[in-house]
Amino acid sequence: MIAAWFLAIGLSNSFTAVNRHHQIRPPSRLAVSAEDDAAALMEKVKKMREEIASLEGKSVDTVEQEASNKKAAEKDRLENMEAERERVSAASSSSVTTRKRAKNGKFLSVPMVADDQVEQAAGAVEAAFKDGISRQVVRFSLLPESKTLSEDIQWPGGAQQMYREAAGPLTRSLMGTIRAVTGNATAADVRYHYRPNVTTKDVLDFDGSALVTASAATGPQDNIEALVFPNTDTKYTNDIKDLDEKLGGRLLLLVNPFWRDISSWGINILAPKGKQLAQEIIFDRPFEETYVLLKKSVRGEDCVALKVYPYDWQLYAFREDDSWPYAENILWLGSTPTEPTTVEFSALLEEREEFKYNKNMRNLQRMQNRD
Repeated sequence: MIAAWFLAIGLSNSFTAVNRHHQIRPPSRLAVSAEDDAAALMEKVKKMREEIASLEGKSVDTVEQEASNKKAAEKDRLENMEAERERVSAASSSSVTTRKRAKNGKFLSVPMVADDQVEQAAGAVEAAFKDGISRQVVRFSLLPESKTLSEDIQWPGGAQQMYREAAGPLTRSLMGTIRAVTGNATAADVRYHYRPNVTTKDVLDFDGSALVTASAATGPQDNIEALVFPNTDTKYTNDIKDLDEKLGGRLLLLVNPFWRDISSWGINILAPKGKQLAQEIIFDRPFEETYVLLKKSVRGEDCVALKVYPYDWQLYAFREDDSWPYAENILWLGSTPTEPTTVEFSALLEEREEFKYNKNMRNLQRMQNRD
């Protein structure tokens, strides 16, 4: 009977629609016929309602009111279901974001050789580019191919030697590894099927600066550029401005720039607006640091600060192996959201039992134990 009643409601709606239809059109033979049909349908609806009311012992008005209430309740139920689905979807998305942010990068390892550093940097650069960061700063620890991070490396030849033996090879290797696609192809597809053509153009030889270009096999829309060793000279600021305008949404890297922040620009009477120009072009853009590997000496300990996008800065310290003093272990100290200071390193070192005594004292104790 309930099914019959819903049929009656549907017929009633049809009749209402027919009535509305005839209110805006002049009557005709077809209209008269339609009105007759509608009248017949309404008569059937009336009889069905009366039959339902009789069977349930209720008035017709009560039956109609209950049907209206049920229809409203069903509408509310469907709307609530949709709202709950959207809430759950939003909560799930927020939870994923929270989990990503919660990863502090403790699992990251310190790259001891140049190749490992390039691989780690490439992952950070690609992840940042995927998140829409097309202007990035990469700061390598300048390692020649034959050296390791634990070695003390000297550069008597200045910027030219640093570029020739470390910055140049590291950047070219990075540019040959990165895949920053802007089209339909995925970075993974491009990585395994297309290798870019990497070329280098010297900018100023005495600065050791160069422009490294990776021409993508997928087309110029995926080309990327890296400016190595730019400094605070206005020439480089203008070069960066030109590259920024040229590349649009494509990837532009500044590799080991010779500045830390805007305070690196001092007073220059030959370029009185140099600092303002740098602020507008580099820092307001902004160019975001996505990969940094710094080696520091804190309290006589060799320490490392590592930034790998999207994780916080990770802090480490080298510590000689007590069982084999010619070997060293790398100990994770903690993490910070911003570049760590010497004070922060010192505080973390003080918390560790391994660094209770300084390096000289530890060496002396080992010598005494051997005796």
